[in-house]
Amino acid sequence: MSAAAEPAVPLSTLQPGARAKVLALNLPDESRGRLLEMGLTIGVTVEVVRFAPMGDPLELKVRGSHISLRKSDASAISVQRL
Repeated sequence: MSAAAEPAVPLSTLQPGARAKVLALNLPDESRGRLLEMGLTIGVTVEVVRFAPMGDPLELKVRGSHISLRKSDASAISVQRL
C-alpha cells in the first residue's frame, strides 16, 4: 500500500528549498492568466528559492526559470508537498 497523499497547502506556507506540485490556482482571471503565461500551471513542480528580506515577495523556480510572486497570490495557490 502507498502512503497517504500529503494534504493540499497554500504555496505561501512552504519554506525555502521545499518542492511542491501545483494543484489549483484560486485567483482572479487576470492574475491566473499572468501566472499561466509564466509557466505556473496545474501539475507543474515548483521550488521555493527564497523570500525577500521583509518576507514578500517570494522567489520560485518553475520549469527552470525564476519568478517572483506576491505572498498574497502565493496564499491562493494550492500545492502538494513533494
